[in-house]
Amino acid sequence: MPTKGGYEKMENEFLKTEEEIVRALKTVYDPEIPVNIYDLGLVYRVDIDDRRNVCIDMTFTAPNCPAADFIMEDVREKIESIDGVESARVNPVFEPEWNKDMMTEEARLELGLL
Repeated sequence: MPTKGGYEKMENEFLKTEEEIVRALKTVYDPEIPVNIYDLGLVYRVDIDDRRNVCIDMTFTAPNCPAADFIMEDVREKIESIDGVESARVNPVFEPEWNKDMMTEEARLELGLL
């Protein structure tokens, strides 16, 4: 059983991995929109299990997005390239339906919506 210090180390490693995942997600773009998918609000959930498998629920600005497969594969590859991540799975979800209110203020500013 891990000691208190062991738990703290595990928590620190988890937080570091989580930060790296967010950084990686911010490098993925929809080819038609000049804002990353994270700031667009397309990432709904990031889950990391004890074996360091990552599961991401994400959506698209439109259900019939022609770049969906490309974007999901880009996400998977970038997450799996993070040191310590065992695997990544990307699940497309459409509930709740994406809307412009899900974007960060920075994304709205970049797109001229502020």
